[in-house]
Amino acid sequence: MRKTRCILIAAVLLAAASAGAASQTARDGRYPATTGTIPPPAAGTQPAAQEWSGESGASGHPLMTAEAIRAAAANFRGCIERIWPLAARRGITRNLFQAYTAQLSPDLRIMDLLDNQPEFTKSFWDYLDLLVNDARIASGRALLEKYRATFDAVEKAYGVDRYTVTAIWGVETNYGAIGGERPVIRSTATLACVGRRQNYFREEFLSALEILQRGDVRPDRLVGSWAGAFGPTQFMPTAFKRYAVDFDHDGRRDVVDSVPDFIASTANNLRKDGWVAGQTWGYEVVVPATLDFRLADHAHMLPIRDWERHGITRPGGKPFPRPDDHAFLLVPAGVQGPGFLMLANFRAIMKYNPAEAYALAIGHLADRLRGAPPFVQHWPRYEHVLSRNERLELQQLLARHGYDVGEPDGQLGAKTRAAIRDFQTKIGQVPDGFASAVVLERLRK
Repeated sequence: MRKTRCILIAAVLLAAASAGAASQTARDGRYPATTGTIPPPAAGTQPAAQEWSGESGASGHPLMTAEAIRAAAANFRGCIERIWPLAARRGITRNLFQAYTAQLSPDLRIMDLLDNQPEFTKSFWDYLDLLVNDARIASGRALLEKYRATFDAVEKAYGVDRYTVTAIWGVETNYGAIGGERPVIRSTATLACVGRRQNYFREEFLSALEILQRGDVRPDRLVGSWAGAFGPTQFMPTAFKRYAVDFDHDGRRDVVDSVPDFIASTANNLRKDGWVAGQTWGYEVVVPATLDFRLADHAHMLPIRDWERHGITRPGGKPFPRPDDHAFLLVPAGVQGPGFLMLANFRAIMKYNPAEAYALAIGHLADRLRGAPPFVQHWPRYEHVLSRNERLELQQLLARHGYDVGEPDGQLGAKTRAAIRDFQTKIGQVPDGFASAVVLERLRK
C-alpha cells in the first residue's frame, strides 16, 4: 500500500529524535502497552500525499498569496530558530528541540487546505449528510455499548452527556478511522511560519513540543490532521494542555491510545467550556416568514417562552420541556429550511470547533445515537450552493454597497448575515440572511 509523504517525514523525525526521546523513555518508563483497544489506523486508510498547488489561498489574505507563501517557506529555518528562545522559556531542552526541528521542512500542501475547511465551504445539509448517516450512527451505538463502563464513570465525574462525547469522536475521526497521519510537529511548525494564522499556530507548535518533552503521547503517535489536531477526538496541542486528564491513572494523559483518557478529556473540555448537565444542545423549530429575522443572532439569548411569543414552535406542535431555558435562534437556510433554538450546550460545542455547521452536526448525531429521529423539515436542496469564490464575491459586493461584513474571507458569519438581511429588506425579499444565488445576482447588478 502507498504511504503518504508525511509518514516518511515522521519516520525521519523519529529517527533524528531517538537520541533524546528514547533515552527519556528508558528512564521513566512512560510508554508501556497502550490502554483501551483503539489500534493504529490500518495501512492504506489515509489518502496519498499531495503537493502544494502553487496557487494563492481562497481567502485573499496577503499572507496567503503564492508569493508570500514561497517567501515564508524560503525563510522557514530562520523562523524556527526564532522560536527556540520561546521554547527554552517553557522548559524545552535544546536537544529535544534540535531532534524534532533539525530536518524539518514546511508542508506547503497545508496552504491549500487552510482556506478550504468543509465547515465553511459546504452547505449545512451537505455537511450533515456527510457526517450524520446510518453507518456512523450504528458504529457509535456499538462503541457506546462496548465502553459502557467507561462512559458511566466519565458521566459521573464530569456530568457531560455520553452521546455528545461519542458524536465528537464520530464527527472528528469517524471513531478513529480517519484521524490523519501528518506529524503534528511538522504541521504546526509549518503554520507557525507560513500563512495567515502564524501567531495562533506558534502557540500550538510550542505546546506540541511540550507534549513531547513531558512524554504523555508516544512520539510516533503524535500525528493527526493538517492543522495539528490529534487523537480520536482531535485535540489541538493547546487544548490538550488545558483539558487532557489521566483517567486510567497510568501516569500519562494519552488522548491517542487510551480510551478512558480521551473520553474523559473530551468530557472535561466540554465541562470547562460551559456544558450544562442535564440539558440538551437545542431544538429544531418552525420559523414563521413574518419573524423579525434580526432576532436570529447569537447575541439574542431569550427564554424559550419568549421565542414562542414570536411564533417559534417545534415541528408537530411538540412542547418545549424547559420553557425557561435561554436560547438563540439559528436559521442556516433562512425561511426555506429548518430553524434551531440553541441552548448553552450548543455554545460549549462551538468552543470545541467554532463552526455552526460542525456544532449542529455534533448535536444532531448525539440525538440520533440516543434514538431520536432525523430532522423533520426539509432543507432547500434545490438551491445553488455558493462556492467559496462566490461567497467571497458576495461579501465584497456587500462591502461596496456600504454594508459592514468585516474582512471578506468567504466565511459567512453574523456580520455577513446581518448585511444580507439589510440588503434583502432593500430589495423587498424576506430578510432571513440566507446567502442565496438570487441575492448574489441582485448584488451584481
